[in-house]
Amino acid sequence: MTDYDAVIIGAGHNGLVCAGYLAKAGKRVLVVDGRSDPGGCASTREFSAGFQVSDCAQWLSQFDQSIVKELDLKGNGLRLGQPKCTISLQPDSDHLIVDGDTISGAGVDSADQAAYRDFKKMVAGFAKLMTTLYRTRPPKLVEQNWTDRLTLMKLGLGLKLLGRERLRDLMRIVMINIYDVMNEHFSHSALKSTIALDAVTGTNMGPRSPNTVYSYLHRATGEHLGQSGTTQVMGGMGALGQSLAGAAEKSGATLKLSSRVSAITKTDDRVTGITLDSGETVSAKIVVSSADPTTTFRDLLGYDQMETGMAKRVEHYRSRSGTAKLHLALSALPTFKGLEATQLSQRLVITPSMDGMEQALNPMKYRELSTLHTFDISIPTIEDPALAPAGQHVLSAIVHYVPYAPDIGWETGKPQLLSQLISELETYAPGIGKLVMASELVVPSDLEASHGMTGGNWNHGELSIDQALMMRPFPGSTQYATGVEGLYLCGAGAHPGGGLQGLPGRNAAKEILKRGAL
Repeated sequence: MTDYDAVIIGAGHNGLVCAGYLAKAGKRVLVVDGRSDPGGCASTREFSAGFQVSDCAQWLSQFDQSIVKELDLKGNGLRLGQPKCTISLQPDSDHLIVDGDTISGAGVDSADQAAYRDFKKMVAGFAKLMTTLYRTRPPKLVEQNWTDRLTLMKLGLGLKLLGRERLRDLMRIVMINIYDVMNEHFSHSALKSTIALDAVTGTNMGPRSPNTVYSYLHRATGEHLGQSGTTQVMGGMGALGQSLAGAAEKSGATLKLSSRVSAITKTDDRVTGITLDSGETVSAKIVVSSADPTTTFRDLLGYDQMETGMAKRVEHYRSRSGTAKLHLALSALPTFKGLEATQLSQRLVITPSMDGMEQALNPMKYRELSTLHTFDISIPTIEDPALAPAGQHVLSAIVHYVPYAPDIGWETGKPQLLSQLISELETYAPGIGKLVMASELVVPSDLEASHGMTGGNWNHGELSIDQALMMRPFPGSTQYATGVEGLYLCGAGAHPGGGLQGLPGRNAAKEILKRGAL
C-alpha cells in the first residue's frame, strides 16, 4: 500500500490550492516543502529586526474568488486591505491617478479619458472571454475529446458574443506589442507607459517586445477573476499562505515543511513517490509538482528518466526574468512630492516613457546594469502598522530591468544598483535616503535561490504565445498530466500561468480527480 494518494511538491499557493481540493475530495495528500513556512511566493519575512516584508509578491489582485469561497480562506484567517488606485508619479509632481476606468491628473485631456474608458471596456470583454479558458484545462485542438470540444464550443460562443469589431481587434492585437497598441489608443505619454508597465513586469521584455499584449491580457484576466481590485494582505502576503495551509489541513491534507525534495522516484515506467534530502522516501499513487517545469523535470526527475524529445523541450523552455525586489526599513514615513500622506498607501509606480523603458531594457540584454528602472511601490505599514516598529515604516518595490547575472557580478553590482535605485527614488521622495535604516536588494538569482524559481521568473516560465494556453509549458505536458505516467504539474508553469491566481492548482486537482488517477 502506498503512503499517500498524492504527494505535492511545494507548499506555494498553487500547491496548497491543489492539496485543498484533493483533500476535500477525500484523498490522502502530503505537501512537502523545503521552506519553513507555507506560501512560496506568498510569504512574509523579517528582513531587518522588527521589519516584516512580503518578500516576493506584494499585491493581491488576481486571486480567483471561486477559490476564496470554495476553500473558505476568509474563515481560515485571510483579511484584505482596502482596494488601491494606481498613482503614476511624474517628475513635475502633477501625478497621474488611475482608479478603475477613471483617470485624472498629469494634464490628461478629455479625449484620452474617453479613450481609456473604451480601452478598459474592450479589455474587460477580452478578459471575460479568456476566463472560459482559464478556469478549465487547456483544450487540445486535434484530439476527439468531449471536454475539450465543450470548452472550444464555449470559447466560440464567447468570440461570437464579442461582436465583429471586438473580435477583429482581438485577433489583430494579441500577436503584436503593447507599444503599438498604446500609440493607437492614447496620446498621453505617462498614461501609455503606466499601462505598459503591467505588460512587462515579471518578464524579460520591453514595450516593443512581441507577446507583451498577451502578458497584459493575462494580468487583466486575473484581475477579472479576482474581482477585488489591487489590495494588500493584512499581516503580509504570508497570511495568504497560512490561510491556504490552514484550509488544506482542515480538509485533511498533511504538510511537511523544512523538508526538501531531492528526487522524484520512478519505478519501471511510472512515478511512484519522492526522496527527501534526509534520505527518507515517500510512496504515492501520483506526484504533483508545483515547482517550475525545469526544476521538476531536469533537477528532480532527471533527463535520463524521460524520452529524448521531452528532455529537449524542457531544456529549451524559457524562464528568463528582469525583475527584482527592493526593501527599505524607514525611520519615518517618507514625503513624496505632490502627494498627501493619505495617498502613500496606494499603489505608487514610477516608469519612464515607453521609449525610456526600451532604453532601460537594452543594457539588461547584454548583462549590464541600467540607469533607468520601473518601480511598483508599496508602503504596507500605513494600513498595517504591525509590520514595523511603532512610527517606522517599510517600503517595498518591484523593480524591473535588472539582469539575472551582470557581467560585473553581484558582489560589485548590488551596492552600485542599490545606490542607483535610491537615487531614482529621491527624484520623487527627496530625503528618503536619510530615512533608510536598513535595505535589501533581492535580484533574480536571489529569488531563484530562495524560492526555487528557475531564472528568478515568478511565472515559472515566460508568458508567450508559444508557452501559453494549450502549449503551456510545452507539448506533451499541457493538461497537467505530463509525458511521464504518474507525474502531474500544478504550479505557475502549468496553464494558465503565473501571478497569484491559484487556478493552476485548482484546475490540476479537478483534472486529476476527473481522470480517476487516484
